[in-house]
Parts: sequence; C-alpha cells; structure tokens
Amino acid sequence: MKARYRRIVIKLSGEGLAGEAGFGIAPAVIRGIAAEIREVHGLGVQVAIVIGGGNIIRGVSAASEGMDRATADYMGMMAGVINGVALQDALEKEEVPTRVLSALTIQEVAEPYIRRRAIRHLEKGRIVIFAAGTGNPYFTTDTAAALRAAEVHADLIMKATKVDGVYDADPQKVPAAQRFEQLSYEEAIRRNLQFMDQTAIQLCRQNGVPIVVFDMTVRGNILKVVSGETIGTLVTE
Repeated sequence: MKARYRRIVIKLSGEGLAGEAGFGIAPAVIRGIAAEIREVHGLGVQVAIVIGGGNIIRGVSAASEGMDRATADYMGMMAGVINGVALQDALEKEEVPTRVLSALTIQEVAEPYIRRRAIRHLEKGRIVIFAAGTGNPYFTTDTAAALRAAEVHADLIMKATKVDGVYDADPQKVPAAQRFEQLSYEEAIRRNLQFMDQTAIQLCRQNGVPIVVFDMTVRGNILKVVSGETIGTLVTE
C-alpha cells in the first residue's frame, strides 16, 4: 500500500477515547487507535495528532453550569495533556517513537510547543501529539488542529468523528439527511455545517489545507484515507 500524503494532522476528540462509558480513558480504545496509527506511520507518513480533553471536562459544558469560561477552558487544556500522555504511552507500547508537545508549560510530562521542534520531530519519524489546544481559552481544539496543520505545512487534516462524513443535517435526528462526498470550504461556511467550528474552516481555507471528515470507529479507515481511498467527506477548495 502506498501513501498519498506525506504529512498529516489527525484531530482526535477526547470523547473518542472514552469508549462506551462516555467518560475517562478506555484502554482497549486507546490501544486500537495506537495500532492504527502505527500502521500509517509504517508507510512513511509523518503523523501529528491534536487531541482534546472532552472525556474528562469540556470547557463549554462547564461554563454553561456556571464555571468561569476561561477557567473551564484551561481545565480542558490540562485534560488534553492527560489524554496526550496516555496516547503517547499506547503508541510507544507499539514501538513508535512519540513526543507530546504542550501549548501549556508542563515540563515534567511534555515538551513545550515550538514550531521548529515539532517539524524536526516529524522529519525524524516521530509521532507528535499536540496537547492543550492553542494554549488560549475560547479556542476549540478544531481551531488548534487547523493552526498546527498550517504551521507544520501538513498536507491534510483528518477529523475523526463517530459518523461517516458530513451531512446536511444531523443523521441521528433526520433519517433522510444527505451525506456529502465532497464540499468546498465556502459551502461548508455558508451552510454553517457543524463538523468543525467556523474559525477552523476559515484557517484551513486561508492556508489551503484540505480536511477529511471520517468515521474513526471503523477499523482501518485511517489507513484508507491516507492511501487515497474515498472515505467520509473531503472538504477542499
């Protein structure tokens, strides 16, 4: 199998690590993700991962319950570091060299995010996990993924979800919802489609970074996307 892309950024939600429990980290789930990423890495693809913390705390949800939004967002960033360290452990058990780079300074467990250092790690064949979002409250991990992808000159963002692409309505609520095979950035913004936040889509548009939205729960999908198969929805110019 041959890879179509040289350097990719995978956006993983914290919720995706929780499994059926809906919270915390499910060891079997994180091991499965690590095994899939190892296969992609084995093709010579440079892999970076942006990971959220929603399986532990989501800033928006906590703020809606009365917590200060900035405080809640910082807690979410720290949760993302916890997930990053857990994923690093799972990847290194797959014998894949991995580095966690955090936008918050937590030097005992993660390197500080430095763009040139991140690129160098990728060039040396290490998987890079970007944790703690952008390091700023009020910005989502989607925006962090778009920002990091632009900074390291990634060829693609892979947005991992629990559905098989982008729909014109929520397929769980609207059985007749139509799935898009391909979308332009402009149409995604105009329709206000909710697969990523608008800031992230605009960043991808400005920097020419295509997005593939795919179902992470199907084993082998990451490898299929990287090899160029039509999986999920492609968002591009």
